[in-house]
Amino acid sequence: MTVRLIAFYLPQFHPIPENDDWWRKGFTEWINVAKARPLFRGHYQPHVPADLGFYDLRLPETRIAQAELARVHGVEGFCYWHYWFHGKRLLERPFNEVLASGQPDFPFCLAWANEAWSRRWLGEEREILQPQTYSAEDDQQHIRWLIEAFSDPRYLRVQRRPVFLVYKPCELPEAKRTTDVFRDECVKHGLGEPYLIGSNAHCPDIDYRDLGFDGTLDFEPQLGVLADFMDDGRRFSKLMRNITLGVISVRHKIYDDRVARRAMKQQRRDFPVYPCVFVAWDNSPRRGSDGIIIVNSSPESVESSLADAARAVCGRPSDDRLVFINAWNEWAEGNHLEPDLKHGLRYLQAVRRVNPPETS
Repeated sequence: MTVRLIAFYLPQFHPIPENDDWWRKGFTEWINVAKARPLFRGHYQPHVPADLGFYDLRLPETRIAQAELARVHGVEGFCYWHYWFHGKRLLERPFNEVLASGQPDFPFCLAWANEAWSRRWLGEEREILQPQTYSAEDDQQHIRWLIEAFSDPRYLRVQRRPVFLVYKPCELPEAKRTTDVFRDECVKHGLGEPYLIGSNAHCPDIDYRDLGFDGTLDFEPQLGVLADFMDDGRRFSKLMRNITLGVISVRHKIYDDRVARRAMKQQRRDFPVYPCVFVAWDNSPRRGSDGIIIVNSSPESVESSLADAARAVCGRPSDDRLVFINAWNEWAEGNHLEPDLKHGLRYLQAVRRVNPPETS
């Protein structure tokens, strides 16, 4: 492998009591995926899983199959979304079982999705289902729990330091206090300092080393660069060029893949970032006619973006050549490397061409 490709992994594919209460009995992300329907001529929905089927992440066989599929296509590890709400964890069972069982034998790290859960599926504080709060005491409790995961031999490291991401570093009320506590506690437990990366997903595009982190993730997709992306059910949003799907309803927010990717890469910075490449985007399964849809996505466009990202990090030390892929399995956002009936293995094959595994 020439770079270290890490794919974000969603653990939403199993029922939990909270989702039973908030949405419906037995709710998982597959409910949103299966109910999706085309909103205009040529709209690709629903996305139907192929090789792995409509899986349940409580099954170890599923988790092992996912890891093997990723490994043989050049993905080094999974970055599991980690949901911590002042001592309360949600969707924790799949990762708990990975940690306890030692299976799959596949590298991983964690990314703290530190945002409130709401009914709008965009991380906004409207109709809050699960609030996100912070305190000095919680920082201590949080890192003491994380140390168990950091201690696992499968845990991904840079400079022998366990990698930990924070989705919204700007939301931390005292970011330097939090990062200092995390480092101090890890050192006390003989782990060395964690390697902390702050994401610019919904935060100012700044160098997060200034807030106590070790680096900045240039998260994708950066939907904020797309015109009118927050205008629910209003006038037709900016329809970008190269759309060849015929007449499109004026209600929908539709963007062309090539133009959207170009807009997301226009930022010029005087500090280093870790690149992230999104696979595709269509969150209409979650948000219906208010969804944001990027059309004309393809394995070829992902391959090109990944190749650019690989070139961007090739001058770094080998263990620091991190490139993140969003995502392994965000099915209700139309954003997944996992095979579907339309594309099969083509997205994974594109990844493999950029970053062939050391062994097959």
